[in-house]
Amino acid sequence: MTMTATQKADRLALIKKIGDRRNKMAKIKANSARTMQNVKHTNIKPKRKSVEAPKETHNIYQWTDASKYAAEYYGETMYHTTKFDNDWD
Repeated sequence: MTMTATQKADRLALIKKIGDRRNKMAKIKANSARTMQNVKHTNIKPKRKSVEAPKETHNIYQWTDASKYAAEYYGETMYHTTKFDNDWD
């Protein structure tokens, strides 16, 4: 299969364009690699603030009234489950 003159010229132009792009990217990669090496060798440590944990003695997430909690969240189920509990005594 042979190419026409315009097909060959288009193909060569595309190959040149891709080659130029690869060369440009190679230069960018080399510069960024050099920059990263310089960054890695610096001994700059980030400054961190020390944060103390709260010194509370009670759990603020704990429900303090168990019967109220059970009535609110398990209401009817709790009633039907416990209504015959005293029959065993």
